[in-house]
Amino acid sequence: MAREVKLNGVADALEPLDYPIDRSSAANAVSDVTLVLADGEVDLDDVIRKTGSERFESASDLESELHNALPREAVGEPYQSEGDA
Repeated sequence: MAREVKLNGVADALEPLDYPIDRSSAANAVSDVTLVLADGEVDLDDVIRKTGSERFESASDLESELHNALPREAVGEPYQSEGDA
C-alpha cells in the first residue's frame, strides 16, 4: 500500500531502515513512499537513487543526501517557511 509523506516528515520513513544501508537497498525499502513537496510529488526511491552516496551510515545521513538531491523549488519559495508542506 502506497504511503504519502511530507518533506518535513521524511525522517519517520527513513528511521526504520537498518543502517548502514546501501543506496539500492534504501531505495527498495521505501519504494511504496511518495514524497509530497511544495511543488508536487516524487517517488522517494527515485530521489534516493539520485543521491551521490553509495552507502548511508544513518537516517540523518540519508536525509541530508535527500535534501541535496531535491531541487531548490521542492521546499517552496526561497526565504519562506515550509509550514505544513
